Amino acid sequence: MKQFPEAHEPGYAIYSKTSLAVYDALVLGLSNRFIWRCASRHLTDHYEQMLGAQHLDIGVGTGYFLDRSRFPAEHPKITLLDPNRECLAKAASRVSRYEPETVCADALVPWPETLGRFTSIGLNYVLHCLPGTMASKCVLLDHLQPHLAEEGTVFGATILQGDAPRSALARKLMAIYNGKGVFSNEQDTRETLESELSARFSSVNIRMIGCVALFSARQSRS
Repeated sequence: MKQFPEAHEPGYAIYSKTSLAVYDALVLGLSNRFIWRCASRHLTDHYEQMLGAQHLDIGVGTGYFLDRSRFPAEHPKITLLDPNRECLAKAASRVSRYEPETVCADALVPWPETLGRFTSIGLNYVLHCLPGTMASKCVLLDHLQPHLAEEGTVFGATILQGDAPRSALARKLMAIYNGKGVFSNEQDTRETLESELSARFSSVNIRMIGCVALFSARQSRS
């Protein structure tokens, strides 16, 4: 395992062996379907459409989507980047058939050149967990651009507020998560997400399912 600069705290600190053991059932099962109103099959479909043969996954969770998705190559090169060692271990074990490389690092600090370049970079359920405004947390887009292949794709999903359709239960749970620092998305809207992506990429797509934005971006403006 490679280790780079010390990680920030935010929502990653809550992930332990205990919480990861129930994450798929509670978050990817119940919360996605009944609270955020975006069943996990939509996220799996999004992964399969966007994955490249050289893939970097940031904020890896349990490795659920990598495990369930089909890659465009028989032997993809996969790198997992996360500040939480428990998440890295869980995800790496789950996709061990691909022999992934693991990197313990904070996505909000500059990345070393030795990380390599990738045809796809995934940011699934990352942005709403990072501290700060959409503008401050999207500095990670600047860090990843040198590592994105010329025809590569950045993609992911994030839970939004603003005009995103939310039930009373969704609003209540978001308020609790924001209060505890698990989420930091009080100012996150489709407009702020699109603005940050469009400032860096010339091809941007955002699709809303429930209060979840499924996004992708290509063609770096730099």
